[in-house]
Amino acid sequence: MTVTIKEDDLIESIADAIQFISYYHPADYIKHLARAYDREQSPAAKDAMAQILTNSRMCAEGHRPICQDTGIVNVFLKVGMGVRFDSKRDLQSICDEGVRRGYLNPDNPLRASVLDDPLFTRKNTKDNTPCIVSVELVQGDTVEVQVAAKGGGSENKSKMVMLNPSDSLVDWVLKTVPTMGAGWCPPGMLGIGVGGTAEKATLMAKQALMEDLDMYELLERGPSSPLEELRIELYEKVNALGIGAQGLGGLTTVLDVKIKTFPTHAASKPVAMIPNCAATRHAHFVLDGSGPARLERPSLSDWPDVKWAPDYKASRAVDLNKLTKEEVASWKPGQTLLLSGKMLTGRDAAHKRIQDMLAKGEKLPVDFTNRIIYYVGPVDPVREEVVGPAGPTTSTRMDKFTEMMLAQTGLIAMVGKAERGPAAIEAIRKHQSAYLMAVGGAAYLVSKGIKDAKVVAFEDLGMEAIYEFDVVDMPVTVAVDANGTSVHETGPKEWSAKIAGIPVVTA
Repeated sequence: MTVTIKEDDLIESIADAIQFISYYHPADYIKHLARAYDREQSPAAKDAMAQILTNSRMCAEGHRPICQDTGIVNVFLKVGMGVRFDSKRDLQSICDEGVRRGYLNPDNPLRASVLDDPLFTRKNTKDNTPCIVSVELVQGDTVEVQVAAKGGGSENKSKMVMLNPSDSLVDWVLKTVPTMGAGWCPPGMLGIGVGGTAEKATLMAKQALMEDLDMYELLERGPSSPLEELRIELYEKVNALGIGAQGLGGLTTVLDVKIKTFPTHAASKPVAMIPNCAATRHAHFVLDGSGPARLERPSLSDWPDVKWAPDYKASRAVDLNKLTKEEVASWKPGQTLLLSGKMLTGRDAAHKRIQDMLAKGEKLPVDFTNRIIYYVGPVDPVREEVVGPAGPTTSTRMDKFTEMMLAQTGLIAMVGKAERGPAAIEAIRKHQSAYLMAVGGAAYLVSKGIKDAKVVAFEDLGMEAIYEFDVVDMPVTVAVDANGTSVHETGPKEWSAKIAGIPVVTA
């Protein structure tokens, strides 16, 4: 028997899935994160989880993106050999059309992040195509489809290694995870592929991220195979590193560890590890020729009763319109600030253009004197919004520009996500500046505190243009103070010692 799948059915199903995963977390992720929130003892990590959970529910209710980085799309197809497609287009073109329609939906337009030339022009395609398509021919007469939207912050932390056959997978993972920093927005999950060849291991690691989280159930019933024993061992030992939510230190770094394996050459042990972030987004459906897929909406009862709100008693209010270098230098590591007033934005492309202009002696289009810059590429607004979801991007990508910005533009502080590297920290210390961390995975929540937004420079860069935001009570943590102390170094050290039962010695 041959089953015919209509082109439009696959296109519509992919487009619907992309919209669905942009604002609905998988229920298994929410349940695991809620359990981690309940047991978390680190105040900073618990606050970050509260923001992520609150943001998630807001997105489910408001049908707006969980994260401003709405990802690059992966489409995994298992095509039954009894299937024929009613189309004159190839599968890549069909899937791209689904992605195009999903990202350009006027009710919930998603951020276009895909560039058509990775080496030279790096020009935005403006519809987030092409997607990454993987096809497997299998027995049967259906098409099983998995759609995932993978953010750049977590994708950039992918790791691949060719181990010797006698090398320990556990040792490599425990050595590697700390080098990934917090740019992948933990707590999330780790997908690990072992075996095959280099490309097979990497593909398996990505596919492992599509599996449901079941670590809590596994811990309750106990392992029934060596692979499940390994998963538990890695889950416990990675969490014992104390990295915690957003890298601030805490009990939970990973909610689950998934492992897929494949036979390999006797001389080889290929291993790939890919993290999924706090904006875990994927959907699964099957087409059988009867029409497009219909995804079942989750119930809002799946979300815990967690409602984050600013803590005015424990936080320091900061008026950005009156900010001075002296005030910036007075901030303490780990201190919570609530920012109000006008801030500028800018990320990779804007920093590169500023660098080029300064090298040519050209005047910058905006004045950064005594200003803060927010590393963000927001989603376009809809309806009454002044800006769409606008969470922070990974700050380490701007490290190489930090000395330039602090020395030559008058900038006095920065806001982003995750840790800063040694060069950036030294520049911050040298110029008595500060780096403030916002929570990755709380983009819609952050946007609700932005009362005005306008492009003030580099409009041609799209979402990478320089905006001026007018914010009210934007929550941030002092992640690097004027002395160069980084909470992304002190926090994990403190919590790994606590988890190990070692007395914590503070200066």
